[in-house]
Amino acid sequence: MADQPFLARVRRKLPELHPAERRLGELVCDFPGELASYSASELAALAGVSNATVTRFVRRLGYESYEDARRDARDEASSGSRLYLQHTGRADAAEPARFMETDINNLRETLGDIAQDDVDGLATAMLGARKIWCVGYRAANPMAHYLQWQLLQAVDDPIPVPGGGQTMGEHVARMSKTDVVIMFGLRRRVSGFSELLGTVGETGARVALISDEGMAMNRDVVWHFRCATRSSGPLFSHVGVMALINLIANRTIELAAESGRRRLQHIEGYNDLLREL
Repeated sequence: MADQPFLARVRRKLPELHPAERRLGELVCDFPGELASYSASELAALAGVSNATVTRFVRRLGYESYEDARRDARDEASSGSRLYLQHTGRADAAEPARFMETDINNLRETLGDIAQDDVDGLATAMLGARKIWCVGYRAANPMAHYLQWQLLQAVDDPIPVPGGGQTMGEHVARMSKTDVVIMFGLRRRVSGFSELLGTVGETGARVALISDEGMAMNRDVVWHFRCATRSSGPLFSHVGVMALINLIANRTIELAAESGRRRLQHIEGYNDLLREL
């Protein structure tokens, strides 16, 4: 069990625990961030158990001490699990004002750290690329599709991947050094993401990485944009990511100049003809 993540240990042991320990275990399963944040005495008081129960609980999980268990919980929290964003006693967490403040800060941190030259460099590269690939998994998959939809106003046939039932191998095999690949690496990242990123880089394509703020700056890609994703609730906030997409798409249209204007006029002409809007 020593090689299992913290929460996996708790869930596995839960049916075997005595009532007081089980009550503590259920609290930890629902709000693992409490153990990552609180001392043993604070956690005991929160669960309504004794300090001795906390000690027995962590030993049943295979830890020598509470600090060892808390260290594992903190490491797991840093991986981006949304469970660790939940805390007890936060009735005000869902207040609109709290979410607004957090999201405004995310916008400031995200856009405030972006260099205009990087945005212009990516936009210019996309306008001259053979193909543009927008790669996103999990929550980032619809973002990749949204970016593709916005880029259609300025470039031909950007490709969002992977689609349903697809593997990335069939797409990476078609990438070349004349392409631009925009990869979303938002937590929690899928297994093998680092290997995929490295493999895409080996094709010679110019890579733009869009990640959360928890990823260290990657010097192996041409552009790395880090977005603040903090939240006042259990789900990550992606307003910063959407703002970045908006900035990139608009700048690409602007740099397309006359050809971009003609393309937009062509699109609007067909919208009017087909009465779709």
